[in-house]
This record gives sequence, C-alpha cells and structure tokens, in this order.
Amino acid sequence: YIGDCEIHMDISKFNLGVKGIQLYGTLRVILEPLLTDAPFIGAVTLFFMQKPHLEINWAGMSNLLDVPGINVMSDSLIQDFIAARLVLPNRITVPLKKNMNIAHLRFPIPYGVIRVHLLEAENLVQKDSFLGAIRGKSDPYALLRVGTVQYRSKTVSRDLNPIWNETFEFVVHEVPGQDLEVDLYDEDPDKDDFMGSLLISLVDVMNDRTVDEWFPLSKTTSGHLHLKLEWLSLVNDQENLHEDKKGLSTAILIVYLDSAFNLPKNHFEYSNGECGAKKIKNNKYLKKTEREPSSFVLLTVGSKTQKSKTCNFSKDPMWGQAFTFFVHSAHSQSLHVEIKDKDRDSVLGTSVVCLSHLLKDPNMTLDQRFQLDHSSSDSFIKMKLVLRALNVEEPDPQRVKAGVNASKQGPVRVMEKGGNQQKFVSPPKPEVSKVPPVSKDSAALESLLKKDSREDLDTSDSSAAPVPSETASGIEAELQQNPEHHPSSALHTRAAVVPTLPVVEELRLAPSVASLGSLPSSCFELSSSNLDLHNGTEMPLGEIQLTVRYASIRQSLVVLVNGCRNLVPSSNRGVDPYVRIYLLPDRRWTSRKKTSVKKKTLNPQYDEKFEFFESLEDVKKRSLDIAVKNSRPFISQERKELGKVRIDLSQEDLIKGFAQW
Repeated sequence: YIGDCEIHMDISKFNLGVKGIQLYGTLRVILEPLLTDAPFIGAVTLFFMQKPHLEINWAGMSNLLDVPGINVMSDSLIQDFIAARLVLPNRITVPLKKNMNIAHLRFPIPYGVIRVHLLEAENLVQKDSFLGAIRGKSDPYALLRVGTVQYRSKTVSRDLNPIWNETFEFVVHEVPGQDLEVDLYDEDPDKDDFMGSLLISLVDVMNDRTVDEWFPLSKTTSGHLHLKLEWLSLVNDQENLHEDKKGLSTAILIVYLDSAFNLPKNHFEYSNGECGAKKIKNNKYLKKTEREPSSFVLLTVGSKTQKSKTCNFSKDPMWGQAFTFFVHSAHSQSLHVEIKDKDRDSVLGTSVVCLSHLLKDPNMTLDQRFQLDHSSSDSFIKMKLVLRALNVEEPDPQRVKAGVNASKQGPVRVMEKGGNQQKFVSPPKPEVSKVPPVSKDSAALESLLKKDSREDLDTSDSSAAPVPSETASGIEAELQQNPEHHPSSALHTRAAVVPTLPVVEELRLAPSVASLGSLPSSCFELSSSNLDLHNGTEMPLGEIQLTVRYASIRQSLVVLVNGCRNLVPSSNRGVDPYVRIYLLPDRRWTSRKKTSVKKKTLNPQYDEKFEFFESLEDVKKRSLDIAVKNSRPFISQERKELGKVRIDLSQEDLIKGFAQW
C-alpha cells in the first residue's frame, strides 16, 4: 500500500504530521461462509501472514522520529502495534450478516506444529577481527521465527562450525502462507553481525512430514545449516498423549478467552476481604477504588505465561483472544488463570483448570463458565479449552515429493517393509517426453549411485564457491560390488535426437552421475553453430551434462553443471573450457553464471551449482542459454565458443527436475 494521506496536528506551538505512508506485506482476505441470499458472504476475515514493513514520511516536528536510532524504535513500536492485532495468529473478523456466529472464524484450530531441531552449522563466515586486520572466529547464535513467535538459540563461542542441538516448537496457523525464518548472527558487545539467513516454506515440510537436511545460507558468501524439521498434526486421540521421554511436547492446549462477569469493583467486594488491606491508608488508592476495574488476564501452563489485552473500566470485560500452550503431560498439568487490575495492581480472581478434565470429554473440549476463586461469589470467567495431541504421520512413499525432497524423486526404488523381508516398489512411469529414454539398467545404476541425501539440496549462491559432488572412486567401488550394473554391460547404443546432425553413438555414463542423485537421464547435444567440424566429420561438438530443477523451498531455479565430453579442440595447444549460463531474456553481465576453468581437457568435470531466484511462473516462461567457451588470452585469435545449447523451460517438469546429456 502506497498512500499520500496527510495528517496535520497542532499541539501548543508545535506542528506535527504525516505526509505519506507505505506498507509492504502479504494480506490474506477470507470471505466465508458463503450464503444463498444477500449479502451472500457471512463474514470477512483479514490478517497479515508475516509482520509487514512500514515506512512513514513524517512532517513538522515529527521529523525528529526520522533521526537515526530513534526511527528504528518508532517504526518498530508501530509495527508491533499492528502485529498485535493483524498478524497471525491475530486477525480481524467482521460479520456481514446479523446473528452470525463467527467464533470459529476468529479462532480456528491451527493447522499443525512445526518442530525444529537446530543441530549444527559449518563453514560460517568470519566476522570477528583483531586490530581491524587479523581475522578471528565468530560467536554464532540463531534466531528462529514463525509469524510473531521468535526464539533465540544459545551462543557458541569462537566456533565457525557450531553445534547447538536445540529444539524449538512453533504453532502454524496458515499453510500455505507461513514460513520458517532462520537468521544467524555473530554476538558482539556493541552490535551483532549478520552471518546469513534461511527461509523455508512450511507447506513443503507439511507434505514431506520429516526433513533432515543441510541447507545453504543465503545473503552470505559461505555456510550451511543442518536442520531436522518435523511436522506434527493435531489429532483428537488420547492414545497419543503419553509423556515423551525426551521432554518434548505431546499436546497443544488452545485457550479461547471470551469474557468475565461481575468482577469485583474494589477489594471490599472480595469474598475474602483481606486483599489490599495494606493499601487502604493511601488516599490516592482510595480514590481508585471508586473506578471500574481495568482488567487483564495472565494464563499460565507450566513455565510459560501469556498476557491478554487490557479492558478498561469494566466489570464485565470482553477480551476475545486466543492463546496456545505446549503441553508435556496432559494428565498432570493445569491451566492457571489470574485476572488482575492494571491500575490497582491487585488480583480480581483466580481459577485453576486441570487438563485431565478435558480427557473426560470425547472431543477433549470444555466450553463453559468457570467460577473465580478469591473473588466475588458471582464472578465467572468464560473460556473455551481445546486439547489436541501432536502426531507425526509417516509420509506416503508413493507420493511424488515437491520442494524439500524434490531432487530425491525419480527412478529411485521405494523400499517397503513386509514382515521381516524388504521389497522394492518401482515408482509410476513418467510421461513420455521429447528426449529419448535410457534403459532400465542405467536408471537402476543411477539410483545405486545415490548415497548422500545432503547433496541434493547443497545449492549455493552464484557468488559462493562451487560444491563438489561425490568422487568417482566411490562409484567404482560400488560398481565392483554390483557387476551386473556395470555401464559397459548395461547401456546400449541408441540414436541421439538432433534434427540436423543424426548420429548413432554409444551412450557412456559420465563419472559425475553420482551428483545427479536419481534423476532421469537423456541427452542435450551442442550445436555446430556453422563451424567446421573436427576431421571433416558430421559429429556434433560434444555434449554437456546438466541437472535442472526448481527448488520451491528456496523459490529458485537450480542448475547443476556436471561436465562435458567429446569437446572439439579449437587449436593444437588444447582448450581450457568453462561454461557460461544466462536465464533468457536477461543477458545482463551481473546475471551471468560462470563455472571455473578446467585446464587442457576435452572432458571437463565441474559439478558446480547455480541458482536463479525467480518464481516458478516466471521461470516457466523463460529459457536457459548455455555456452561452452575456451578461456583464451585476450590477444589470441583462437575460437572462443566451443558450442551452445538452449533449453526451453516451458516444456519441462521443473518440480520433478531432469538430468540430461
């Protein structure tokens, strides 16, 4: 929202005002329930998915709020005010029809819980320095955030490969929409230095149920973060409420705080009138006793306490708020409720609800008035309590994974256990594509070579150093143990699909196939570009092996350049090849991706990954322009371009990904 509103105020001799407001954020609008008659919509619900970014153009004396240091504090106060009312789990629900029950719209049951195991990190950037020149180690810690809830990990002193082994739990209210944000900082006495960040879409974690991966950090030059993510569903099943041996949560308590009735006006109305006796001699305090109470509620489960908003000057306050608590033992824990008067700093009533009472109800729900203790005899508080067990569901092995584990899907054989035996189930056959298929043995060989799940997601920014894949020696050892999968006996000749250059050649498996994981394979061939072919033959100018997929968890197109083979030399002294990539139509130099240079080889191996941070819809409309070039001296007359290929991304299944020669 970009508005040009103007607000002018005159306070004494000072002029204050606002000249414009800009608000950036994702606002979700829900129109439900749908009706058969006018107004056809029962209610409108509004909320921000994440805390929005706010910019205010102050005028007059208000410009003092733009002073560095003060502007951060003033903007954060306003953003916190908005977050307390409009950012999940807070929302505004406006009924459009009379007598419409909107309680379930204002306080819906959360989608689930995300359990984050913050394990370790590696190769973090060095931020500390001595005397401004000598580089030292850092003191990293992590900030984890989902919506308005944020946790901070412990600080690991002087370590670029810290180990935390901490666990955090977040309530997820909207999926898709909410994300897990992780920021790493170096703790310093003056100002903490930023070390990298990570953004994970929770809808992918919900689909995969359990994710244990190394994630590359963004907005930094190096570093990976090891996280284990578990999606916990909310189920109405008392059998899952057994106490966890590791001390983790087994249930979630949802408290819908509605209202209170007939709160005492002052201490003399208490059923046990000893409260406030020490303050009765204070004249100012006696004047306050004539007012209606301004009450708020403190809700406590275990060691966690949450505070409601304050309802000013009312004996029958209406709060209308929802709170969530993690429960470790539903059979022994209790909910403690305390109503306090803000002005008098006194307790207006208390109540204790044992969670075991909810287990007596088949829906594990209590919706009633609760008598207040240490209050008037007719004082009540109205709440709705809902208890739900946390359950980790096993993912469907036949489901095609998208997002976090997208690169693991393909011709990988799914293992199922039946009794004491194990059997392999082949995945559904993919749709017929324009590229030629490979034999079943080659697909089995590729799946055999898949060893490290971390390799699939080990992407990095284009500025970061390339990450090598598994070595060929480990592949050869695997092949010796399984001679039936040796490429010389498994792969057969086929015709390469090149319209202008029909060639029949033997398909060879490149040593870098281990980095492909389990993706399918076929071939791209480098075009001749009207150049003279080597020895006057009609052979193409070699081949390049690429792996392309869209990582929805990072919202980026990942391109893995594995290597080239059978390149045609441009001179007698050999070539020093490298690969250049553009995501067309963007041909800016700053958007160019480039591999390292391999010296004096016609079969270079790169195993380097690059990312283009674009939406999937945008990527589907674009194409990859890939060129293999010779790194020559500036004054050299040698041919620089060794071959080119263009890939139309609109014809490919980028979520599943593909790996091709």
